[in-house]
Amino acid sequence: MRIVVAPDSFGGTLSAREAAEAIATGWRRAAPGDDVRIVPLADGGTGFAEVLHTALGGTVHTLEVTGPLGDPVTGSWLQVGDTAYLECASACGLHHVPRADRVPVVARTATTHGVGELIADARSAGVRRIVVGLGGSATTDGGAGMLAALGAAPVDVDGLPLPHGGAALALCARLDGTPDLGGIELVAASDVDNPLLGPHGAAEVFGPQKGADATAVAELDAALGTFAAVLADLAGRDVRDVAAAGAAGGLGAALLALGARVESGAGLVRDLVGLDAELDAAAASGGLAVTGEGSFDWQSLRGKLITAVARGAADRGIPCVVLAGQVSVGRREAGAAGVDSAHAVADEFGLDAALSDPAGTLAELASRVAPRWSR
Repeated sequence: MRIVVAPDSFGGTLSAREAAEAIATGWRRAAPGDDVRIVPLADGGTGFAEVLHTALGGTVHTLEVTGPLGDPVTGSWLQVGDTAYLECASACGLHHVPRADRVPVVARTATTHGVGELIADARSAGVRRIVVGLGGSATTDGGAGMLAALGAAPVDVDGLPLPHGGAALALCARLDGTPDLGGIELVAASDVDNPLLGPHGAAEVFGPQKGADATAVAELDAALGTFAAVLADLAGRDVRDVAAAGAAGGLGAALLALGARVESGAGLVRDLVGLDAELDAAAASGGLAVTGEGSFDWQSLRGKLITAVARGAADRGIPCVVLAGQVSVGRREAGAAGVDSAHAVADEFGLDAALSDPAGTLAELASRVAPRWSR
């Protein structure tokens, strides 16, 4: 039977390929007769460009850009023909912020300026289409930094440029300048469908991961509300409630204001790497799909990668098994998403072991799960 191993990355511990190889190693150890195929995936967040580079080839462009804290970081984007694929996390990812620095002041001031620099570099290279993977950001600035890098700086009522970060947007009156993308088609590949504001919005849902306390969350949500009116002037429509506006700390809203079309990051990658063909082969052999990520939680059910894999498996009548670092989704909710069973490394071996030996413990979990499913 064919086993399609198609995980996302596991937070900051394993890339999607490393996770897939660990699962495959453990599965083959316990079920050597199974035909195990690895298909590393991404949903728009961290690893998006790496997964596509593995599958599609192309040229990786590397450059120094402004990181989320304002310091220079090394960013990159992938060129395949006349299309550029870039992940916002390359420039403004949470991995650029040490855990000790994930505090309210950083959550208020982190910037997407580097994302705009990556887009500008791709534009200069002559591409016709730019696909921006959204997810894994350290920012909650509504894409204000990106717009500034593209020539439209947020300013206050006196026309003075605002400092970096989402909190400063409480004083935003307008944009000084108009972004010029030169007719490039823009696609926002989102890992979530959250709106910009409110209880399911960028600040409330994702702010705490980035160091925002309750006070900072309230400030950022109010500031993004002010900025939403400015984005509406740019877009000619209100984008605050459009699906994915809240992705990557509101970067999705700014991309929408620039005319971007929203696509499911997981669905886009699924198509480009040929996941459907692998699932077809698994169905023909009575096999199954195995997917996973660092934390299988309620956010995983809001359009992220696991739901795309589970939906593809369900469409073919084959089981979908999740192997994750941690699992907090209940059995009923997982089943409704098409997941037949979910298993956590932390539950089997403890969180400390999972973090100290992520590949080894994930492989061992796979070897324990495989006999339950393999013929």
